[in-house]
Amino acid sequence: MLTTVVGSYPSLPQDPKSIGSKISNFLGSYDPYIPALEIAVKDQVNARVDIISDGQVRGDMIEVFARNIHGMAVVENTPKILGKIKPAVNSSGTHDLKLAIKTAHKISKDFLNSFKTDSKLFDGNDLNKNFKGVKGIITGPTTLVLASRVEGYYNRDKKEKIIADMAIALKKEAYELQEAGAAVIQIDEPYLSTGVADIKTAKNALKMITDSLDVPVSLHVCGDVGDVLKDILKFSVQIIDCEFAGIPNNIQSLEQEYNDSKKIGFGCIDTKVEGVDELNDVVKLIKKGVDIIGEENMMVDPDCGMRMLSRDTALLKLKKMTEAVGWL
Repeated sequence: MLTTVVGSYPSLPQDPKSIGSKISNFLGSYDPYIPALEIAVKDQVNARVDIISDGQVRGDMIEVFARNIHGMAVVENTPKILGKIKPAVNSSGTHDLKLAIKTAHKISKDFLNSFKTDSKLFDGNDLNKNFKGVKGIITGPTTLVLASRVEGYYNRDKKEKIIADMAIALKKEAYELQEAGAAVIQIDEPYLSTGVADIKTAKNALKMITDSLDVPVSLHVCGDVGDVLKDILKFSVQIIDCEFAGIPNNIQSLEQEYNDSKKIGFGCIDTKVEGVDELNDVVKLIKKGVDIIGEENMMVDPDCGMRMLSRDTALLKLKKMTEAVGWL
């Protein structure tokens, strides 16, 4: 079965060290996050993860988009919607995606320049077990709106309209990530499990984004999804990704609601604890998931992002995950 990551990795920006980087820093062109991205990619590839990310090393999942989308801003560390939301002039993620692909190539020739140059992720209804690639990641429209303070242009009570406009803006971002070589587009919607999001509005917004895409789309919803799993299994995506290591109740929900309609991103590594998961526990959890949904419907990944962990712990957790898959 394929292994992947949810996205974020410990961010390790570096001060310039070489003469060339110091000159670049003097000229204002040095980017301290490039070494951090390269570390994230190197660790994921060396841990033998199949579908990796750029590590999302540049910061908070809300602020990265709030600083770039027209009509949004970050004011005193608070993301705000101040004007009519329109697509960003420049993509938030394609530069780092391309760099991640290039970096992965240097380490392993198995990683493709683009999903278009070889077999796609899905071969008929089955996962292609030999696939390697880099995913593009977007914070979803519902989460971006609900996590931001609405001031000015919009009536703050008309969230459906704001979310729809946000979806239009993110549709452009998703398409640009696809064209830049993303193997998968992952859309993060943590707010869907909180009880404050309107599921119908979120579903319509996701469809606006995914309708124009050719690559598989994964919807990541962290938290306890017991109240929403039945609904999100109906979203217009190919993969539903949830936490199963840190939230055992989600296993019961999966057993009750799964209907063979989607592939499942199966979180089997607890990212909320610093300790490294026991191999036997990870293997047992994955086997339990396979019994419910079948190996052909499973992609294995950590529960959520790994930014809050140390680099050593994050790498060991990824290696434990791929080792567990190797035992199956």
